[in-house]
Amino acid sequence: MIHIACTFVVDRAGALLLQLRDDKAPYYPNVWGLPGGSVEEGETPAEASVRELWEEASISPSAPVRLFARQELPSEGRVKNYFYAPTAATQSDVVLGEGAAMLFIPAAEVPGRPFTPGTAEMVARFLSSAAYASLRP
Repeated sequence: MIHIACTFVVDRAGALLLQLRDDKAPYYPNVWGLPGGSVEEGETPAEASVRELWEEASISPSAPVRLFARQELPSEGRVKNYFYAPTAATQSDVVLGEGAAMLFIPAAEVPGRPFTPGTAEMVARFLSSAAYASLRP
């Protein structure tokens, strides 16, 4: 199984950072996902989530990432580890390192987008969770 780490990053207004994958993505091009990627050898999933956030958006969380959920996708041969954290970063701080776009999207505008497998379900769960509520203004 390939382990993936991704992060629900919430800005001070409660918006969620989403990545629009480009047409060169090896898996699921042209759909939305969370910043994240494969956990490298010798790295914890939490460390991978922070590293991927920096590589893909050049921002950091303003508090340690916390595990929200773990999702097994046997048909994909993957285990996705979903973390969450606040950030003091704004859209102007984001430097796109990967994908077609990396945007803070207001929560009301997130549902209904095409997402990578399993992500739509987790986004819905996160937005209705106490974890998300704890990060909102």
